[in-house]
Amino acid sequence: MGRMRKKSDLPSKTCATCGLPFTWRKKWARDWEQVKYCSERCRRNARDLASDQDRLPTGRSA
Repeated sequence: MGRMRKKSDLPSKTCATCGLPFTWRKKWARDWEQVKYCSERCRRNARDLASDQDRLPTGRSA
């Protein structure tokens, strides 16, 4: 069996949506470099915010 690590020893990142810190999880081991969001909810919210910004008008109408 491998050596146990303390949670404080694990790498951490800041969520791109909510701004809260989150730590490495075993399920992210293969693609930790690509992980941007702390949860599925934040990932969905980021996608929804991006699509909302696409629908906003960019210029002012006079």
